[in-house]
Amino acid sequence: MFTKKTRAQAAPETRPTLRSMMTDRLGAASLRSGQIIVILILAIAGVFALVQLKLVVIPLLIALILASAASPVLKAMRKRGVSPILATWITLVAAIAVFGGIVLLIVTAVQNQWDTLAESATQGIDTIQNFIENGPIAIDPAQIDSVRNSIVDFITSAQFGSGAVAGVTVAGELITGAVLMVVILFFFLKDGDVIWEFFLRPFRGHQLERGRRVGRTAVRTLGGYIRGTAIVALVDATAIGIGLAILQVPLALPLAVIVFLFAFIPIVGATVAGALAALIALVANDPFTALIVIIIVVAVNQLEGNFLQPVVMAQSLKLHPLVILLALTAGTIVGGIIGAVLSVPIAAVAWAIIKVWNKPEAEAEFSVPARKLRKQS
Repeated sequence: MFTKKTRAQAAPETRPTLRSMMTDRLGAASLRSGQIIVILILAIAGVFALVQLKLVVIPLLIALILASAASPVLKAMRKRGVSPILATWITLVAAIAVFGGIVLLIVTAVQNQWDTLAESATQGIDTIQNFIENGPIAIDPAQIDSVRNSIVDFITSAQFGSGAVAGVTVAGELITGAVLMVVILFFFLKDGDVIWEFFLRPFRGHQLERGRRVGRTAVRTLGGYIRGTAIVALVDATAIGIGLAILQVPLALPLAVIVFLFAFIPIVGATVAGALAALIALVANDPFTALIVIIIVVAVNQLEGNFLQPVVMAQSLKLHPLVILLALTAGTIVGGIIGAVLSVPIAAVAWAIIKVWNKPEAEAEFSVPARKLRKQS
């Protein structure tokens, strides 16, 4: 009897409950992994939706960036008593006038130098072909003729025609996006703060303050980044454009504008613009001129990276080159050239928002890295 009672009082088999399975180490890791998977799925779905709506998303982002860059001008005019609607129209008309003037100068320069460029290009291509055929590494002329015939066949093929039709469609989308961007920019310039306050209506207390802090941080970071980059790009384009004009390279003004625009793509933009300028100099002038153009581009980029950029961008948020490279890659995959231009400022804004998410802007601004940066500058 004693034996039976002892056996009955022995510890029963304990089966793991659902709670214990979810709270042990493996369960906690599984829950965290499931949360990460859900977040990744939502992020992928969001990116896919943005890509599908790029005709609206890209003009919206460009308008937001331009409005942030123009915010100090609007604030200055409003402090002097200019009404919001008048300040908006002055800023918008001035921006359109500047952009239209640049386009007019480019078109005029191309029209005036097109014949000279075509003649110089023909002579330059013949010179390059003679060098290839009779140079130190001789190439069979039949191979060159084969490549030329392949290019001609492609141009006259149906595939090229379909590509031209697709180009017309893209041009229509660009025009539509430009008009939409101007309209969105008008409302951002006029009612940007009102629009943001409308989105913050559901929040109260510290959440409302956080939302306002995020809005101020985003505008300040975007505006500072774009204005600083524009100053650096203007200096680069002016220096390289003057060098191209002195060397009498055709299309010096359009090439300078290309240098300015490509400067908004960090790391690779200056290299691509310099390579294009050197290629034009090689085809239209001679190899020695192309070499001088390369030296000018490299020298300007070195001066900009070592002296100008640290001074101009000292108050702007800086990202690690690896982060910039990853952002460029992701932006190019998602949105092409426009994505490459927009990816870095978006990444900068995201990091700035993370820094001020749980602490005031003053504490984030005067943190240890910021103090070190100011002492160095």
